[in-house]
Amino acid sequence: MNWLGVLAAVSGAVAVMAGAFGAHGAGARAAELLRIGGHYQLVHAVAALVALRLGAAGPGWLFVVGAALFAGSLYGLAFGGPRLLGPVTPLGGALMIAGWLWLAWRLKG
Repeated sequence: MNWLGVLAAVSGAVAVMAGAFGAHGAGARAAELLRIGGHYQLVHAVAALVALRLGAAGPGWLFVVGAALFAGSLYGLAFGGPRLLGPVTPLGGALMIAGWLWLAWRLKG
């Protein structure tokens, strides 16, 4: 089983659910956090699948893990989680950035 592909696909599904909930069942602040988290998570789910297809699983893992931390912390805050989740968001962002830079390095030929 290709766990990276499975997790990327599940990540895409979670992103759509977060966006839908934000659009239909959340207050304004929560909706914004869900929208931002969902956007980044969906983009990076697709990026992970592309990286996997290109044979660059390392960057793909950074996309999936980074998006989980980034979006997951925003989702937690949207649902009233502790403010302690706030510092997790930039850590996830840093992993996503590292994934893009690693992918660029892999593709440079």
